[in-house]
Amino acid sequence: MLAFAAGDAGAFDRLYARHKGTVFRFVSRSLPSKADAEEIFQDVWMKAIEARARYEPRAKFTTWLYAIAHNRLVDAWRRKGLALVPLDAGDEDGRPAIDPPGDPGDDPYAQVSNREAMARFAAAFEALPPAQREAFVMKEEAEMSIAEIAAATGANEEAVKSRVRYATAKLREALDG
Repeated sequence: MLAFAAGDAGAFDRLYARHKGTVFRFVSRSLPSKADAEEIFQDVWMKAIEARARYEPRAKFTTWLYAIAHNRLVDAWRRKGLALVPLDAGDEDGRPAIDPPGDPGDDPYAQVSNREAMARFAAAFEALPPAQREAFVMKEEAEMSIAEIAAATGANEEAVKSRVRYATAKLREALDG
């Protein structure tokens, strides 16, 4: 980001290429509408571009970027009311948004078992309180540390640890169930 602020446009291209997938998944799993997710995703990157001259590396770039994403999501939730995204929702072509775990091959029992486990996981994920869901996605999807999540969300580290721990326990219970 410092190189981009100094005028290296290629540095932004590298940042975008490195983080676009995880940021988009984070945003899209937090909003019910693909159009809203795309709008917020673009807004996150626009905010990053606008802030290049003011950027100060007080934390990792990902922490700073996810703080922007978190704030944009909070704004969207306030404007439209909080609505969570079902994990098993398909895309516009009817394909599942998230594939079931494993490669069941031609074993129908394994296919049904994996589908049922994914449905239980999706239901448990949707039922998570928004703060737990957000912390879990940042930890697992973006591979952020507890300290980075705390910095990005404005929560203290103990609260983040609790959110991740409770979310993980609820999701494990759903998969075991």
